[in-house]
Amino acid sequence: MNANTSRQNDAEGAEGAQLFDRTTRDLPPGRHRFHKERMMAQIHETQAERRAEAKPVDPAGPARTRRFRLSRPAITLPALAAALAGVVVTGVALSGGGTGLEDGGLATGPALTTTVGAATTKGVPQLLDRIALAAAEGDRPDVKPGQYIYVESKVADTFLKTVDDKTTVAGHALHTRQVWESPDGTEGWLIDPAVNDSPEGETLSLPDERGNTPEASLNGPSYDYLTELTTDPDTLLAKIYKETEGQGNSPDQQAFATIGDLLGESYPPAELSSALFRTAAKIPGVVVVDDAEDAAGRHGVAVARLDETSGQREEWIFDKKTHVFLGERTVQVNEADGEDGLIKPGTVVFTSAVMNRAVVDGIKQVPSRTG
Repeated sequence: MNANTSRQNDAEGAEGAQLFDRTTRDLPPGRHRFHKERMMAQIHETQAERRAEAKPVDPAGPARTRRFRLSRPAITLPALAAALAGVVVTGVALSGGGTGLEDGGLATGPALTTTVGAATTKGVPQLLDRIALAAAEGDRPDVKPGQYIYVESKVADTFLKTVDDKTTVAGHALHTRQVWESPDGTEGWLIDPAVNDSPEGETLSLPDERGNTPEASLNGPSYDYLTELTTDPDTLLAKIYKETEGQGNSPDQQAFATIGDLLGESYPPAELSSALFRTAAKIPGVVVVDDAEDAAGRHGVAVARLDETSGQREEWIFDKKTHVFLGERTVQVNEADGEDGLIKPGTVVFTSAVMNRAVVDGIKQVPSRTG
């Protein structure tokens, strides 16, 4: 699910990189997530279809990392089934008014902006320890064969779009994103108007259109893969550094982003979830932002890290009292170089809020809300 906004110069390359970032995040993430190789194959195929149909290239913004395709009762996690509050970021266009490009019927509009919160290294270990304890106590039922992990989020983003050699800043309006994935990662479905051409969504099931079935990994984990990961923070961090070597703008930032990607659209067992936060505490440069807002307007405290190369700060947002994960956002904190300098400090590059995370018995099954 990363929010790295390094872009290729041509519009088509930008579309691929940004779609990749958005669909693999946080989303995590974050930036949930499905196999990057699968998503990139779909992106390339989509580009080929668009070129064949002579449609205008439409860059899509990042939605971390990645970004990023009934019915018996579902088991819902009450702590994450919060009701949607108001939109919090400013400058979000709910309608393009014919002035922006459109992705799957979702109009683009002005950039999202926010006040950059002050960051401090004080209290980082203590906060992550409290978050780890809360995660360990969370009620996360096992996912059985034939069931699916369902994650519903509110997301919005800002990106660069290039039309006729002119690059401008645009953004996707706040919208709902729904993902279903089987425990082994071979079956899935995505509904996201910023990605899908059809409101019905599209399959994420394997093998993909090219016959590929990528193996699960840290960058594209399945639930089954996560259940087998070590929960020792030192061993886990060493594995993350080794398997993400050469990725991202720095080893430490990539390690932080890799953990962040598991928070949004995956379903780590409680013991692993706790271990991930204790692992994050060992990464240099991690800070606390005392007040941050997720995409649903919920205030919380953020664990964050600044990418010195891009000038962007990735923030994981938690409830101040319960320390439950609420969502994430990436904020442009420092001036960027070159074309990326069009995205000014205070711009929200990506924002999300997890509204529901549940175990369901079928693809497209939506659990009832509780709490």
